[in-house]
Amino acid sequence: MYFNLKYNVMNLKNIILLLVLVIAFSSCKKFLDIDPLDKLTPEQAFSTENNLQLYVNSFYGSLPDGPGIYQADVMTDITVPNAVPNYISGKLSVQDAAVWSFSALRNINYFLENYNNNPSIPAKARNHFAGIARFFRAYFYFQQVKQYGDMPWYSKTLGINDPGLYKAQDPRALVMDSVLADIDFAINNVYATKDNSATQVTKWVALALKSRICLFEGTFRKYHKIANGNPEKWLTESASAAELLISSGQYKLQASTDATRDYRSLFTSENPVSSEVLLAAVYNNSLKKWHNAAWWFNSATLGARLGLDKKFINTYLKADGSRFTDEASYATMEFQNEVKNRDRRLQQTIRMGDYKRTDGTPAPPDFTVTYSGYQIQKYSLDDKYFDTRTESFNSIPIMRYAEVLLNYAEAKAELGMINQADWSLTIGALRKRAGIANFDAMPASADTYLQNTFYPDVTNALILEVRRERGIELAVEGFRYDDLKRWKAAKNLEKPYTGIYIPGKDQLLDLNEDGKPDVSFVDKVPAVKVAGVTYFVIDNNTSKLSEGTKGNLLWLSTTVKKYEDKQYLYPINANERLLNPNLNQNPGWEP
Repeated sequence: MYFNLKYNVMNLKNIILLLVLVIAFSSCKKFLDIDPLDKLTPEQAFSTENNLQLYVNSFYGSLPDGPGIYQADVMTDITVPNAVPNYISGKLSVQDAAVWSFSALRNINYFLENYNNNPSIPAKARNHFAGIARFFRAYFYFQQVKQYGDMPWYSKTLGINDPGLYKAQDPRALVMDSVLADIDFAINNVYATKDNSATQVTKWVALALKSRICLFEGTFRKYHKIANGNPEKWLTESASAAELLISSGQYKLQASTDATRDYRSLFTSENPVSSEVLLAAVYNNSLKKWHNAAWWFNSATLGARLGLDKKFINTYLKADGSRFTDEASYATMEFQNEVKNRDRRLQQTIRMGDYKRTDGTPAPPDFTVTYSGYQIQKYSLDDKYFDTRTESFNSIPIMRYAEVLLNYAEAKAELGMINQADWSLTIGALRKRAGIANFDAMPASADTYLQNTFYPDVTNALILEVRRERGIELAVEGFRYDDLKRWKAAKNLEKPYTGIYIPGKDQLLDLNEDGKPDVSFVDKVPAVKVAGVTYFVIDNNTSKLSEGTKGNLLWLSTTVKKYEDKQYLYPINANERLLNPNLNQNPGWEP
C-alpha cells in the first residue's frame, strides 16, 4: 500500500498527458489549441466538462470484468471446483495475503480536490462528475471493508511526508459512515438519465449499489453481533434505496415470449439486456473484445471445472411451487428424473434435459469437465466453437434489477416488515418468471431442509425463503461468498462437495434420455468401451460414492476444509505492517 502511495500513483503530469492524448485523437484542432504540457496547470486540466468526463472515465477500470464475475464463485458452498481453494485448505499465510494498492483511490481523491477549479462549468455538471468520483470511492472502500474490516480512511491525496500516510486503521464504523455519505452524494447529484448501454454510472446505478452496500453492512453487523452496530439503520437504508429504484419504473425483469430463455438471455446476449441490467462488463465481437467464459466452463484443462453442488440443486422448487425436498425419494432420485418439472432457472443454469448445442448435437453433462454432474451453462454460448477459444462476446452483468428486488425483500424480512405486497413485488415476481405456480404464496412454515443443510441458526420462514431465492437467482454471479460472510454462515464451506446420485457402479447411464448412454462410474476403465460413454473412475480417494458401491458422487472428501472465525476477515500482508508498524493485524492472524 505505502509503496503504491509514494511511488506508484498517477501524478498530475500523467493525468494531463492522458487528457491531451484523448483530445488529440478526437480533434486535431483542439489539440493544437492546447498549451504545451509543461505550461498546463491543474486549472487548465480541469477546465471543461469534457475534461471532467475524460477524467472520470478512468475510474471505470476498478469495476470487475467478465472473468472477475463468472469465476468468482469457486469458493462457495454451492459449487464444486477441481481443487479446494487455498483459503479453506489451510495454505494461506499472512505472507501470501494480497498487497494493498491505493492507486485508484488516489486518482479519485485527486479529482475531488480539483474538479471545482472552474466555476464557469455549471455547478450541476461539476457535482455530477464529483458524484461519479464519490460513487467509485464508496465502491473502493466497500470492497476493502468486506475483506479487511477496519481500514485507513483517506479522503485526500497524500505526499511522501504526510503524517497520515502511516496511521493505523480507522474503525469500520467511521469508514462505512463515510461510504454512506459518498454514495448518498452520488445518488443526489449523478444524472438520472437511464443508460441503455449499461456502461455508465447513473443515479439508478448508485441506488443499486447503496442497496447492496447497506444490506451487506446491516446483516454483517446483525449476525456478527457487532456492539452498537445498529443494523436496523443499515437495513432501512438498503430497503429505502431499493424502493426508490423500484418505484422509478426505470427497470423491470426481462420477460419475453420465450420463458425458457428469458433468464439465461441476460448472460448470453452480446448487448446488455438494458430493461433489467443496470451495469455490465460489455464485450463486442466485431471489436474483438472477448472473454473466455465458454472455454472456462467447458474445458477439462483451462478453468476450475466448476459445477453446482447437489445440496444446492435440492433447493430449486418444483414447478408447482412445492419443495423438491418434501418428496420422500429426493435424495436418491437419479439425475434425469430430479431435473424434471423444476424451477425454469435450473434448465437455464446447468446442462440438463434435451439441451443441444447450436449444431443440434445433444449435450448431457460432460464428465470430462464436471465433477458433480451439474455442469454450468449459464454463461456459455451454445456454439461449440467457443469451447476452445477466448472469443466469447456475451456481456456479463455487474448489477441487475433482480438483485435490487432481492436486496429489498431481504432487508424488509430482516427488519420483520415484509408484507404480501412486498413479497409479490420481489420474490413472487422472480418466481413468476421462473414458471413457478402459486408464485405469490408466502411460506407457512420454515423449510427444515434449508435450516438443517445451510442455516441452522435461522428459524424465520421468510428469511429462509429469501435466501433460497437469492442463491438460485444469483448463482455463479460472484455474490455467494459475500453472502456467507455477512450471514456468518461460512462454516458451510467445510461441507463435502456432493454430486449426482449414482444407482450403482458399472451401469451405463443415459442422463438426457436420448436413448444413448453418456457415462458410467467404474473402478477401472473397461478394455472394451461403449462409444460415446465417459468412464468416470471412482478411486475412493479424490472421488467416492457415499454408500460405497452407490450413492452421491463425493469429490475431494478426504481433503481437509477448514473455516475459522478469523477467516471472516482477511489477514493484513506482513510486508504492509513492516512498512507501517501502526497497522493492526486482524484478530486471529497474529504470529
